[in-house]
Amino acid sequence: MMFGNRRVRVFACASPTDLRKSFDTLAERVRADLDQDPLSGDLFLFVNARRNRAKILLWDGTGLCIYMKRLEKGQFAAPWRNGDTDTIAMTSSELALFLEGSPFVFVGRLSPPEVHEETVATRIPSRR
Repeated sequence: MMFGNRRVRVFACASPTDLRKSFDTLAERVRADLDQDPLSGDLFLFVNARRNRAKILLWDGTGLCIYMKRLEKGQFAAPWRNGDTDTIAMTSSELALFLEGSPFVFVGRLSPPEVHEETVATRIPSRR
C-alpha cells in the first residue's frame, strides 16, 4: 500500500475543496478546518465539488507532499454526504478503497476497530 500501514491516521475534509490550492493553503485548511497539525505525518484528503479529483497532503519528515488523483470515469464517494462533521477519520485501507473509486466509502465503517495491546490476552494457557 502506498501510504503505509493501518497505524497511519487519515482525515478527510467533509466539504468540497478548490483543488487549485497547493501546499500552504491546504496546510492552513488542515489547521483551520480539520483542527489537525499538517506536520504530524497523518494523511489529509481533499475532494473537489465534482468529485472527480482528490488530493492528499502529507508530511514525509522532510517536507510536505501532495498526491493527486483524477478519475477518468465516474466519481469519488462524497465525504460530505453525512454533513454532521467537518472532519472524517478513516483507515489507510478505507483510503485505498476511496482512491479506487469504491462507492461504499463514507457509507459506514469498512474496517474493524483497531486492537490495542491492553485488550489482548497476554498469557496463552498451556496445553497439558
